[in-house]
This record gives sequence, structure tokens and C-alpha cells, in this order.
Amino acid sequence: MTKLQTKIALLPGDGIGPEVTNAAVQILEDCASAFGHHFEFRELPFGGNAIDQCGAPLPDATLAACRGSDAILLGAIGGPKWESLPFGTRPEAGLLGIRKELGLYINLRPIRLRPALRGISPLRPDRLGDCDFEIVRELAGDIYFGEHKITSEKASDLAEYSVFEIERVARYAFERAAARKQHLTSVDKANVLASSTLWRDTVTAVAREYPSVKLDHLYVDNAAMQILLRPTQFDVILTGNMFGDILSDEAAALAGSIGLIPSLSRGRPHQPALYEPIHGSAPTLAGKDVACPLGAIFSATLMLRESFGLDAESQWIEAAVDRVLEQGYRTADIAEPGGRVVRGSEFTAKLRGELREAPAQHARSGA
Repeated sequence: MTKLQTKIALLPGDGIGPEVTNAAVQILEDCASAFGHHFEFRELPFGGNAIDQCGAPLPDATLAACRGSDAILLGAIGGPKWESLPFGTRPEAGLLGIRKELGLYINLRPIRLRPALRGISPLRPDRLGDCDFEIVRELAGDIYFGEHKITSEKASDLAEYSVFEIERVARYAFERAAARKQHLTSVDKANVLASSTLWRDTVTAVAREYPSVKLDHLYVDNAAMQILLRPTQFDVILTGNMFGDILSDEAAALAGSIGLIPSLSRGRPHQPALYEPIHGSAPTLAGKDVACPLGAIFSATLMLRESFGLDAESQWIEAAVDRVLEQGYRTADIAEPGGRVVRGSEFTAKLRGELREAPAQHARSGA
């Protein structure tokens, strides 16, 4: 077995970010110990805490360290403390900035129902089925990165895409679909938006390179409805920046909580990718040890798979998570009547104990 040595930049961020990031680091350290790897972690200021410490949400030193890492693990950023700052200087500007500076133009959000949590999904079992699909979101264009204008009487935001921007994310999505169930659904609003018309035309053209993949197109309003009506119809969903932001949060509810969903933001191959749970900083929960760490932990297992090719290690951790959930342990946000409600740190401790009970050699042999 190859021993891996790698550098991981840690951006704990704000609110509950440091708590959930710490949980993920503990699990990664257990993984490194069990499998003989070495993960070097470097913690860096980012978001609101970076504004407080350094005067900017994305300090130059943080950006330089991220560039020199093999992957980046982010907690969450933002909060009421910084909402009165001028537009473009708030913590969220750091997130947009790091995406731009590192060339992160693809976002992947897996929507997977954990079997033990089927009861907390808002959908009936007959509608929910075996919910397991991915949302691929373009991350570097669209209305978020277009020109913004605002006066006391009027405001505008420019939604803009080029063929090149659409092609590169579309090819990634087609490759994901080809490795899964060979079905891609592209989501747009081509009936009213020029940028979506170009999106649909370009995705259709790229589809010719992937004859084994079935391509469907949906308008975004219909897609939002279909995700709730019949989520099992989806394999990989491809969409633009703003639509992907909204739809992936909606889809997270299928799994029972936004606190369970990880994400990957990446650019060119062999460049550092950024991993983060999709939940917010939840400042009212910070310091209370009630936050669910699973979104951050699943972000770490996603990192093991996608950046480092450590499939066995990722499966070893996720199987242990499922066993802890099957035993009834829950943080408050995913609790069901009669469940064993524990604090976030207690859940992490239970998971670490379960990992100790399942030696790594079992994962290596597939046992």
C-alpha cells in the first residue's frame, strides 16, 4: 500500500466552522495513523476572523499557503458581526476571491441519503427511493461574478457566460455521469435568458463527445419541482452558478439536513481543490457543542477520494459513520424521537471509537 504524504490547508472560518473542522481533522488523523499516511495541516485565517486579525477576508499569506497545499479544508464563514461592512469587503468576498484566485470553476455536491437517516427526510419513502445523485455547478461565472451596479434608486447584476466556461464544466459533468449511470440532466432557463440559451446550445454540442451518456434538459423551475417529486430520476445534474447554489441547498433537504452535505470546488487537474460542508456558520450555535460535524467529515472523505485517490480510506470512515448512526446516535439537528442525542464532540468521539473497532486491514481487504 502506498504511503501518502500531503499538505492540507485548514480554513476553520467563523461560527461553528472551527468546531466541525476540528472534528474532521481528528478523523483524518485517525485515518493517517491507521493506514500509515502523513497529513500535514496548516491552519490559516479566512473570512470574518481574517478581517478581525488581518483586515481582509482573504489575506495574502492565506492565499499563498493555499496555493502551496495539496488540498484545502474549509469550515464556514460569515455572521452578523460583519454584515454592516461595505459590499465586497465582507467574509463572503473572501470565498468568491479564493475561488477566483485558485481558478476553482467546478463545484460538486453529492446528495446521498444515509440509510439510518431515512426517517428524517421530508419525503415519503415511496417518493424518496434510494436517493443518490450529484449536482455539478459552474462556479466561476454567471451573475455572481458579473458586473454589479447599485444606486439609491436602481441596481443591476450581469449574468454572463462564455462557450469556454460552459464547455469545461460540461465535460467534467459528462465524465462524472459516464462513470455512474450514464445520465446527465442539464438545468437552465433557456426560454427567457440569453445566457441560458448559450448554455443549452453548448451542452448539447458537448454531448456529442459522450454518446454513452443520455442528456436531458430541464428549466430550473421544473427541476426544482422534480427534485422533490421524484429524486430517483436524477444521476448527475449540471447547472450554472446561481441555479446550482439554490438547487443544491434544496436537494440537501432530501438527506434530512443541510448539515450532512459535503462539497468539492476544483479547477484544473493537479491544482489544490477546496472541500467544505455546504451549511453556514450558524453563529447562534457557535461554542455550544451542538453542531453536527458530519458535513465536514464527509467533506474530508470526499477529499480522500477525489484529491488523493484513497477510496478504501474514505469507505472505511463512511462505513463507521453509518454504524454510529445505526446505533441511534444523533446530534440535535438530525435527531428523531427516541434517538440518542449527543453533543457534536461526543458524536465525533463515538465515531473515533467505531474506527478503532474496525482495523484498517479490514478496509484494505474489503472485509
